[in-house]
Amino acid sequence: MSRPVAVVTNRAFPETLALLAGTCEVRSNDADEPLPREALLAMATDAQGLVAFMPDCIDEAFLERCPRLRVVACALKGYDNFDIEACTRRGVWVSIVPDLLTEPTAELAIGLAIGLGRHIGGSDRFVRTGRFAGWRPTFYGQSLDGSTVAIIGAGRVGRAIARKLSGFACEVLMTDVHAQAAAPGHARLVDLDEALSRAHFVILAVPLDAGTLHMVDERWLERMRPGALLVNPARGSVVSEAAVARALVEGRLAGYAADVYECEDWARVDRPAGIEPRLLALPERTLFTTHIGSAVLGVRMAIERDAAENLLEALAGGRPHGAVNQPAARRA
Repeated sequence: MSRPVAVVTNRAFPETLALLAGTCEVRSNDADEPLPREALLAMATDAQGLVAFMPDCIDEAFLERCPRLRVVACALKGYDNFDIEACTRRGVWVSIVPDLLTEPTAELAIGLAIGLGRHIGGSDRFVRTGRFAGWRPTFYGQSLDGSTVAIIGAGRVGRAIARKLSGFACEVLMTDVHAQAAAPGHARLVDLDEALSRAHFVILAVPLDAGTLHMVDERWLERMRPGALLVNPARGSVVSEAAVARALVEGRLAGYAADVYECEDWARVDRPAGIEPRLLALPERTLFTTHIGSAVLGVRMAIERDAAENLLEALAGGRPHGAVNQPAARRA
């Protein structure tokens, strides 16, 4: 009896591939770049399982070309690039890794806040010019100590950020967009108007969905305290990059740091081709990283292992432990 085919869409650790190879015929993308859609479809046409990553977009058309697919095991937490309803109708499990990304993402959020507030990027660039000749009264910034920090979203990541901020002498405000959670520890749950009007730092910690798409727009930015700093480790399209650029140019917003960008949200048919150029032209007011929220070696290995285990559980006839849907019965 032939073994099921498992496709790994992006470069994975050898340990991940070895785990899958114990049960499956494994086909993997070993390059650093995502495969073009047609190339991925050619690899996955007869696959029963797919280990998917951030650059992937699984929609009705993809599923139509892969009729034997039984599970899409996502090595990620946010799954807005995946058509869950279409998968459910076609009898395909979708699983995620909900917990392992939380702590490193929260850690990076605080790192971005400190880096933006203390001008670490600009100071580093200045040293590299060769013009640094010793201390000067420059690069004065905003410290977390003594500041008010607003966390927008009280889910796992938002609560982890609040917990990590307990080591700083700052006031922590939280808003819960779904009105389901109490504020953790020393944080205080407030409405959005109070959070935005008072905070020196605003950190986004919400998923991307219909209610949060371009949540941060012109009107939202106008409600922020003048001279505040905005940090986005969540999803790119939660923010209108064009609106943020205008606020920076006009001086209403003092700085913007991000690890995520609108151009990454492949499920958006109108997604931009790249990062807003005006943001890239403001290095003194911005700080950007390359979507490294979970890019900690041990964490990424654990995320891939968890995704692979989800795939194997589904192919064995069980419910993947990270499932986010209940597929319809497959036709014989």
